[in-house]
Amino acid sequence: MEHLVLIDGHHLMYRAYWAIPRTLKTRAGEQVNTVFGMASMLLNIIMTEEPDSLLICFDEGNETFRHQENETYKDGRAETPDDFYVQIPRVFELIEAFGIRHVSDAQYEADDLICTYAKEGEKNGMKVTVVSGDRDLLQLASDNVTIVIPHKGYHQAEYLGPKGVEEKLGVRPDQIASYKGLCGDKSDNLSGVMGIGPKTAAELIGKYESLDGIYNNLSDVRPAVREKLERDKEQAYFCEHMAELVGDISLPLKMEELEVGELPTKEIAEFFQEMEFSLLFKRLQSLTQTPFGKVHFEEAEEMVVIAPIKKEQMSMF
Repeated sequence: MEHLVLIDGHHLMYRAYWAIPRTLKTRAGEQVNTVFGMASMLLNIIMTEEPDSLLICFDEGNETFRHQENETYKDGRAETPDDFYVQIPRVFELIEAFGIRHVSDAQYEADDLICTYAKEGEKNGMKVTVVSGDRDLLQLASDNVTIVIPHKGYHQAEYLGPKGVEEKLGVRPDQIASYKGLCGDKSDNLSGVMGIGPKTAAELIGKYESLDGIYNNLSDVRPAVREKLERDKEQAYFCEHMAELVGDISLPLKMEELEVGELPTKEIAEFFQEMEFSLLFKRLQSLTQTPFGKVHFEEAEEMVVIAPIKKEQMSMF
């Protein structure tokens, strides 16, 4: 079975930024903690997942259809420091060095692009792995789609199928939008039904299957909870709608364009050399000698050893 790996690019960048000390800089003083963490996780993902096809999806801007429908969407999120944003061009240089395809869309979020490609992968009979810590994407878990939440630089990744999602949230993947309609999502600034938390939301959905099922049986719900549901019915359905992923976007790249051919070893090594990533350089060398690496990495002449930069030895990355 062909293996399609879909990566939530912004999630990986944020994880890298906060996981690696911001003091990590080249000798010239360029801050590279995000770039280092992202590069390390890409190596780990390729080594662990051995993808046949690979795609990184990014958010493009702040005016997606969800922002147009809700001006306060995601307003509750903390501001990201400026020293994160200045590293983004380097991250894209890194991705280009690897020869990995990436997509974004002004109207849709990365989650919607991932959803669309995951469904297309399933339709094509592929095994699909989605790498992200975004809980919205747990909706995609199925017999052929696994959600992987990276921990410790992908060394302790958490793999979730439908059963794992249900154990984690108390609801099935197909019930997550209704679940979020009830208990909301602080990270997206969606309040849901005020006074109903995750436990009560899971209990209600477990009994009535969906938001429609709950509202069609309000008379059976205990009075204290029924009052809250009646009061915030409109908000519940709106939050459910905002949580639903779009899975029918016109594909920016055809599926065959995502196939992993020969990865450009020399270009990756040269980028690591420019960034002074000696630890990652050694791991690249090791990866090219694995059975997968021998097939998918171009042969390169002997690569120059890179002197390590200060504080680069991140053992879990």
